Amino acid sequence: MNGPEPWSAERGRLLLRIARESVAEALGLGAVGGYLAGNYEEPWLREPGACFVTLRRQGDLRGCVGSVEAYRPLFEDVWSNARASAFRDTRFRPVEAWELPGISIEVSLLSAPEPLDFASEEEALRRLRPGADGVVLEYEEHRATFLPQVWEQLPDPQDFLGHLKAKAGLRRDFWSPEVRLQRYGVIKWVEGKP
Repeated sequence: MNGPEPWSAERGRLLLRIARESVAEALGLGAVGGYLAGNYEEPWLREPGACFVTLRRQGDLRGCVGSVEAYRPLFEDVWSNARASAFRDTRFRPVEAWELPGISIEVSLLSAPEPLDFASEEEALRRLRPGADGVVLEYEEHRATFLPQVWEQLPDPQDFLGHLKAKAGLRRDFWSPEVRLQRYGVIKWVEGKP
């Protein structure tokens, strides 16, 4: 087979580089590698893709923003979500230039969400796959998602779902037959890790 396999470590390193360069350019630190929007050759970067970009500083969350559904080219999704993680995650103050060298970046590429079929909350909890499923919860105007990585902090499905409801602005013990859940998988790359 010629070239890298789909979603190889090489592709992951490129996505991480694009994310870092997006934030660096927004901070006025220049475009280090020439990956300015539209200036890339890899065809797979032009295909629709959905990702989350997570920033950590000294192991603590510093920003996390992403797209659940692929609606723009993957390059643009990584580029835009990196900036949004750095400057528009309302849980944190905007990243400053002095912080960037100490920030670790993670890019999570999402598969297309699939509806989860269930007749009750208990059945939904049984159908969740801890450690594997990213989950989108929707109820009326409420919507939230957790990446599969959140299972590391919330390994119990009931606790996971309760926190997801709270993130969506609902009570943790809320339930309605109109709650909709979707699940998705991710491939993730973290700076400094193979």
